[in-house]
Amino acid sequence: MDFELPDELHMLQGELRKFVDRELIPIETGAQQGADLRPELRKRLGEMTRAMGLWHFATPVELGGQGLGMLARAVVWEQMGRTTALPTRKWQIFGPEVSPTLYLLDERQRAEYLLPVVRGEKTDCFAQTEAEAGGDPAAMRTSAVRDGDHYVINGSKRFITSADTASFAQVIARTDASRGAHGGISAFLVDMDTPGVRILRKEKTMMDDEPCDVAFDNVRVPAWKRIGAEGDGFKVGQAWINHGRIRHGARALGVMERCIELGARYAKQRVTFGKPLAERQSIQWMLVDSYIELQMLRLMVYRTAWRYDQGEDVRYDAYIVKMRGDRLSFECADHCMQIHGGAGLTRELPIEKFWRDQRSMMITEGPEEILKSALSRRVFELYA
Repeated sequence: MDFELPDELHMLQGELRKFVDRELIPIETGAQQGADLRPELRKRLGEMTRAMGLWHFATPVELGGQGLGMLARAVVWEQMGRTTALPTRKWQIFGPEVSPTLYLLDERQRAEYLLPVVRGEKTDCFAQTEAEAGGDPAAMRTSAVRDGDHYVINGSKRFITSADTASFAQVIARTDASRGAHGGISAFLVDMDTPGVRILRKEKTMMDDEPCDVAFDNVRVPAWKRIGAEGDGFKVGQAWINHGRIRHGARALGVMERCIELGARYAKQRVTFGKPLAERQSIQWMLVDSYIELQMLRLMVYRTAWRYDQGEDVRYDAYIVKMRGDRLSFECADHCMQIHGGAGLTRELPIEKFWRDQRSMMITEGPEEILKSALSRRVFELYA
């Protein structure tokens, strides 16, 4: 049993850490323009990641990418999680991001959608969440009704990131209400300029991105644009969600490590009542608790990513690393903010953004209450 990263991943980890320290942390204040990275920074940093051999790091080799496995991706996500310089949900410096669900497309769909995304000619968004169906896909109301060689989609989606700039959406819709989530929903490729597709509004949130509400009013979609078989929508969604949940956990590692760094350094510098904060037991215990949690979470994230690379079912492990990673990183950011006092509330430091982002992560891609409910069924299955 070996708990160490392979040598090549140790090297990658070190190279990325230097990149974050030298290139990203110094530009954290003012690097973004709205919800996006400033164009000149995106170009310059993209050239650097290309030179590092990390352009399209998660894209398969046969599509021109680096084909990094999940453990290697976790190393990238962890190190990039140490900085607030990049947009939280779209980093934009490693080449066009390709949704894992697009690898499920057939040959015709790949030519029309996957390959243009890889080349940077098209962008996509993932449209599943609804006002009454966030973590519960069975409650989905958006419907897709077969009409000859087409499906007609009606309904609305909420909190859809990048819908306002996407070329097309991967839309999850109900095709058979009697079958619920497993077998009753399907996935479709819907061009955003299709008649009947409308952006209703952009949501102002506590994060830097502005997700959209999207309406589908009698939107006719050719049947060949259905992803997989009818009723495969839940499976299509899971292909994306497990990947995303591991990313949550890995990113949380970077957030925690940076917040511990910030907290420890400030505690040694800040003197109150004649003593550095570092000599106060209450401060020491905050940092020690976060350090212990960081070590435990790292083992779990790396193990889950390794098992994913072996082709194992990591659904329940992904629940755990997502749920614990988001909460522990939020609590770590909260401790860091408390240690810094009023300074931690300012935007001169990255702490308040870590705090806001990690609080939002506890809701997106599966709130912990739903994940715990799913894990309870697993516990009873294994032990009762």
